Amino acid sequence: MPRADAIWRHPVFQEHLARMQELEHMRAFCRHDLAHLMDVARIMWIGVLEEGADLPRDVVYATALLHDIGRAAQYETGEPHDVAGVRIAREIMGTVDGDRAFSPAEQDLITDAIGAHRVSDAAVSPLGSLLYRADKLSRPCFACPARPECNWPTEQQNLAVRI
Repeated sequence: MPRADAIWRHPVFQEHLARMQELEHMRAFCRHDLAHLMDVARIMWIGVLEEGADLPRDVVYATALLHDIGRAAQYETGEPHDVAGVRIAREIMGTVDGDRAFSPAEQDLITDAIGAHRVSDAAVSPLGSLLYRADKLSRPCFACPARPECNWPTEQQNLAVRI
């Protein structure tokens, strides 16, 4: 997927991801690393296939890669990561050139999903709904040693393997 790869290789993406990893290196709870981003992407794609959603795979993967990109800004400034994420995702997607570029409509679709991914399953679009669900389902709470201290309500924790 050349367009998802363009996001991965983008220097702004790499800068924010590195800052996030540095800021989370001692975090006992869920981290927002490449494994999480790819888990979210794969769960979203399973949802696309199961639900028959008409979403391009590279748009799904781009959304998953970018959805937590605002975490470092949240840690550093207090700006909510979904708000910062929209801004940073637009910067990244807006500078991908040529045949890897995202159309303005795709950028809007992706950033709308990022901006709504913390709110509820009643998201603004099928992409947003998939992102919301995949983000939650990606967490293996049942195997987490920090679960007793987790601030997620027990009823929201994934206490069994599920997709």
